[in-house]
This record gives sequence, structure tokens and C-alpha cells, in this order.
Amino acid sequence: MAASELFHLPARTLRLGMTLPYDIYDEAGKLMFARGQVLRDSPLVRALVDGGAWVMSADTLEYQRALAHRLDTLVMQDAMLSDIAKADTSFRMEAPLASKVELGPREAWSDLLLHTHSLLRETEPLDFPARVAQLRDAALKRLHAHPDATLMLLVFESSQEFDDYSARHALLTLLLCDLVARQLHLDPALSEALQGAALTMNYGAGTAHDRLASQAGPATPAQRQALAAHGDRAAQRLAQAGVTDPVWLTAVRLHHEAGPGPLAARSDGEKLARLLRRIDLFGARLAPRRSRTAMSGAAAARAVFLDELGQPDEAGAALIKAVGLYPPGTIVRLANGEVGIVFKRGFSANEPLVAALIGKSGSPLSNPVPRDTRLASQAIAASLAPADLKLRVNLDALLKL
Repeated sequence: MAASELFHLPARTLRLGMTLPYDIYDEAGKLMFARGQVLRDSPLVRALVDGGAWVMSADTLEYQRALAHRLDTLVMQDAMLSDIAKADTSFRMEAPLASKVELGPREAWSDLLLHTHSLLRETEPLDFPARVAQLRDAALKRLHAHPDATLMLLVFESSQEFDDYSARHALLTLLLCDLVARQLHLDPALSEALQGAALTMNYGAGTAHDRLASQAGPATPAQRQALAAHGDRAAQRLAQAGVTDPVWLTAVRLHHEAGPGPLAARSDGEKLARLLRRIDLFGARLAPRRSRTAMSGAAAARAVFLDELGQPDEAGAALIKAVGLYPPGTIVRLANGEVGIVFKRGFSANEPLVAALIGKSGSPLSNPVPRDTRLASQAIAASLAPADLKLRVNLDALLKL
């Protein structure tokens, strides 16, 4: 098997207990686990989860979608059969993998993370705007079906991992942007431009962002210089890849330069750039780097509620109204001494539903126990940084809530 046929999975794409939607190989191309198998706990499987697994490029759903779309395009263009045959050399007419193996919530997001990582790394992407739209629609379908569970999963996992930061951050930013667009009642065209900008704002800079998130020290002068004006470069690359919406491109170009102030007086692109800047900041503060820990949910919320001048920020306020002062996936301590994770937004921004994980005595509970923070005894007493939770969280049990 040629090494070029193999695609290296991002770390944490695989999960203990998941049913494999594709064959898993080692770097040399030797089959290790066949699709359909369940990954049982073992030293080998843990090594694969930590980033040692490879899959066939043609086995990924993203690859199949892209190539199928390319074939459809060639047929519509009345291309010569020889050209269609060349494009079809590695394509197999079979049902998408997702229909063969029904993925659970965590596996589905791992699959989306893989596709995001792959798409945003391509130097000469094929049918890029259409594939961004497919990725966007798949992610938002999950969000709209189970908004609080989806937020909890993405926010919590973003707070635990610094591997593959750029793809994870792009997906979280997309979800937050969609919620804010609904909060502000943006028209559909502006919402789509904001969603596209959320996924692609760091296009071309993903490798640099991932390296910075994984290194022990602060950014070097060379790294800061490389990342300077990456919004301009991302917008240029997106235009070259076929993105034609000027509002989308402006939002990407200015997402680090849109300063404080009201939204109404701005152009559409500048308005979306300001929204994207505040949402980008919020997501980044919820995520750790190897060189620093993630903020607590309340601290991240305060950071975006007040603007650069210390004044209430319109864009930040819309985000807090959408996700709450304690977003799903963040850690809190209750008035009764219990520690838990927010799993559902409440009727007000500061009264979400919490699943208690650690009891008053400091011992882990056998199962997460729902708590209503509207009650005085169960009210939130403090917002904790993710690193303060010294417990392996059973996300599958939480998702059932």
C-alpha cells in the first residue's frame, strides 16, 4: 500500500468503546483493526487514541463526498469520458460510511473534526465552497437536534484538549456563531456568511496555530510575525479557492481588527467581523494551550461581555444571552459544596442545569446527578477552570441527561 493513500487521524479522533467506521492501519500500511470492530481498552488502543492511527484516504466520508461531487460536476459539464474515468480511478460506488455504521454523538463529532482538519489543510482544494457548506450543514444539523448536549460536548472537549486546536476551534466557533446569529435575528444570507467565516477564519494558518497550542513556551517573534495579518492571507486564499461572497471575505479579513463600538453603523462585513472577533476570543479562552490553562466559563464570559475599553460590548452581550454566563460544558461549584458540569442552559443566564460529579465530601459520585441552580442550596457558588476538575468525566452518561 502506498503511503500517500494513508491519512493520519488527528489525536483523540478515536474513542475507547467506539465502533470503527473505517479500517485502521499503522504507518507502514499494516491493517490493525477492521471497520465495524469496537475499540476495547488496551495499551495499543490507547496509543492509537493518542494519535498513532492511520486510515485510507478513500475511506473517509469527506473524500467520498468530494469525489462524488466532482464526478457530478464533470457529467453536468459534458466532459469527455476519458476525463471522467481519470477522476474515477479511486472512487467506489457504495453507500456512505455513515449509513453503514450509526455513529454516536461523540464519534460523529470526531468524524466532523477529522473532515474539518482535512479540508482546512488542503493546499489546492476541490469544490471548496460546496464542501464547506456540506461540513457546515452536517455540524449545524447536530447542533439544532440537540443544542445543549452539543454545546456541552464541544465546550468540554475543547477545554480538555490542545491537540488539533485549529479544527476543534473552527467547529466550536461555527456553533457559537449560529447561536448568536439566531439571537440577533440575522437574515439567512448574513447568517451563512458568518458561519462560513467561522469555519475558515484561520484558513492557511492551522498548522501554525496547532504548533503554538502544543508548545510549552510562549510564541516566538518568528511565530508572531508568521501569524500577523493572517486574516488578510486567509481571505486571499479563500478567494482563490472559489469563495465569492464579499461579506464572508471581509469578515475573515477583519476578524482580528474589528474594534469596539455599536454594530448598527458598520457595513455587513464589518459587523460580522466584530461578532467573529468576540466569539473567537471566547472560544480561545475556554481552550487550553500546553503553556497555559483554560479559563473558567464565567471568566471567559466576562472577557467578552466588556469590550477593549471596559464598556459593555454589544457583540459579547449577544453571545452571553445565547449561551449563558455558565455555558454547557463548563465546570462549577454549587452552594452545597458539590462540583459539577453545566449540561443545559436555564431560563436565565446564571441559572443553568448542572450535573453533580463530586459530592459534598469530595468523593466522586457513581453517576452524574442533575441539580437545579434556581434552588438556593444548589445555586452556583463559583465557576471553576477545567484544570480544577480532578476527575475523568463520563461524557456518555452526561449525554443521556
